[in-house]
Amino acid sequence: MRFETAGRDGHARAGKLTLNHGIVETPVFMPVGTNGAIKMCSRECVKDAGAQIVLANAFHLYLKPGLEVLRSFGGIHNFASWDIPILTDSGGFQVFSLSKNMRVDDEGVDFKSPFDGSIHKFTPEKVVEIQEAIGSDIAMVLDECLAPGNDLESTKKSVRRTGQWARRALSSHEKQDQSLFGITQGGFFEDLRKESTLEITSMPFDGFGIGGLSVGEDIDTTIRMLDVALPLMPQDKPRYLMGVGDPVLMLEAIERGVDMMDCVLPTRMGRHGGILTSSGRLNIRASVYEKDPGPLDSECDCKVCKTYSRGYIRHLIKRGESTGMILATYHNIYFLTNLMKQSRNAIIKGEFDEFKKHVIEKTNHKKR
Repeated sequence: MRFETAGRDGHARAGKLTLNHGIVETPVFMPVGTNGAIKMCSRECVKDAGAQIVLANAFHLYLKPGLEVLRSFGGIHNFASWDIPILTDSGGFQVFSLSKNMRVDDEGVDFKSPFDGSIHKFTPEKVVEIQEAIGSDIAMVLDECLAPGNDLESTKKSVRRTGQWARRALSSHEKQDQSLFGITQGGFFEDLRKESTLEITSMPFDGFGIGGLSVGEDIDTTIRMLDVALPLMPQDKPRYLMGVGDPVLMLEAIERGVDMMDCVLPTRMGRHGGILTSSGRLNIRASVYEKDPGPLDSECDCKVCKTYSRGYIRHLIKRGESTGMILATYHNIYFLTNLMKQSRNAIIKGEFDEFKKHVIEKTNHKKR
């Protein structure tokens, strides 16, 4: 992996990430394909919407179809016929959020499959093995994901364990054409954020994820933690803010030096009629759009906005037609990938601050 900086504007960076399956220009948004597919959007649809890299889930792919199947195909790219880079998360978040019966210790995590109740164990080494079998371009280490509201002592233990697991993952990783990213934690405690960031970034990872944010806290808390962590991160490696897809928070993160983000937000919203627009979110299911002949977003040049009316897409969504979900999902992915492209151009021109203010004012958010 190579990471080069093409331009800077303050702390905001326009970069180029060279990976095994292609080049990714940053800042970048990564649509989430949990099971090796973006819901309601085919490979061609996702690429046409501007996605340069997608995210797949190690937890789900490990359980179904399983490593034996993935190995027989030579990895996820052959299995799913993807020809662009793929990042796999470690599955740690899913272990902690989806498994009701879960036990964690310094060795790893024992959990029950949500599919059939079978018992499994994730260790840092096992998670690396899984992602090497998947063959993703970027693999993430196993970290301990705490729920919001954990106390100081629990978070201290999490930071210690996350550091130990990171070292074990690093020592077990052998796949030469796969990049491995460490993950910083620390909850909402500034001193622990600093401690975790300094520890993880002292290790020779290819890049660094910022975990444990965007888990229900308010945006000011997220930004405060980014202000603590990002200045401590290396300048020559990519920074990945995990689980963020709100346009305003994405711009705040870019301003502070974040390069990569992912979230299920645009696809999940699209399937239920939530639309991202230059004026903020709208619910296309609302009756006010029943006879609306206009596009989803008058300032969007995606093929959905050029072709279909709000009234028609509302009708499809209300009737449960998959075509409506596909169109809304495509538009939402396009909206965020285009926002990243516009952000990159603004950084290179030295105009990111003005661009950010303009976008936030249009979406009726309070200026920060």
